Amino acid sequence: MIDNLDLDIFNICNVDDFHEIALKIFRYQAQTNNVYKDYLTHININPVDINSINKIPFLPIEFFKTHKVRCNQSTNGIIFTSSGTSKEGVSKHYVSDLSLYELSFIKTFELFYGDISQYCILALLPNYLERKGSSLVYMTKKFIEKTKHPNSDFYLYDTEKLVSTLIDLKQKNQKTILIGVTYALLDLAENYKLNLENVIVIETGGMKGKRKEIIRKELHSKLKKSFNFSNIHSEYGMTEMLSQSYSKGNGQFLCPP
Repeated sequence: MIDNLDLDIFNICNVDDFHEIALKIFRYQAQTNNVYKDYLTHININPVDINSINKIPFLPIEFFKTHKVRCNQSTNGIIFTSSGTSKEGVSKHYVSDLSLYELSFIKTFELFYGDISQYCILALLPNYLERKGSSLVYMTKKFIEKTKHPNSDFYLYDTEKLVSTLIDLKQKNQKTILIGVTYALLDLAENYKLNLENVIVIETGGMKGKRKEIIRKELHSKLKKSFNFSNIHSEYGMTEMLSQSYSKGNGQFLCPP
C-alpha cells in the first residue's frame, strides 16, 4: 500500500486519525481496485467528491462471490473463502500480503487478551479444517504457533485427548483458551461435564448446517451450565474483510480501533 498506509492503520490514536486514514484508504482503493473503481463509475460517484467517511460508498458484499475484488493484481498470495453455508455460493478474498493480515489479528487478539505467549490455545474447528481457504484456520494456526506451548494444537475428532488436556492444564493453572465452532462446543458440552472455571471459551459462530440454529443466549446458557462458568466469549470475523471483533460476555462485541 502507498505511503506506508498499511502501517498507519495500526497507529490510529483518535477519531481524527481514523477519519483521515479511512479517506486515504478509500482513495487508494478507488484508484487501484478495478472492481471498486467500476462500481463507483456505475453509481456516478467521483472519488474527489468524497470528503467524509459517511459518504464512502460500500461495495455490495455479493461482489466477493462474483468478482475478483483486489487492489494488487499479483497472482501470488492466498485465496481465503467463506464457509459457504448459504445457497448463493462462497465469497473469495484474494490476499497478496499475508503479513498485514497477521499483524492485524495478532494486535487485535492482544488488545483484548494480552500477550499471546502466556496462553495455551486449543482449537476445536472440525468443519473449518476439512475445507481449504479458511481465514479462521490460518489465524488460529498462527495463534497456536505464537503461544509456543506444547499442548497448543487443533483437536479435530480426538475429543478424549482434548478433555484430558483441558483437565491437565487447569490443574497446572495454565492460562488456556478453547476456541471452537458452535456446534462442536455444544457436542462437547452435551457429552462431558467439565469444570472449566478458569478457562476462556471462545465460540466462533454458527452450526454450519450440522445442527439446528439457536439464539446466542440459549447457546451460552447451555455452555455455561455444562462448563461451570459465568461468561462465554465470542469471536466474529468476516472473510471479506479479514476482520475480527471479540465479546467477553453478553453478546457485546468490540472492535479494534
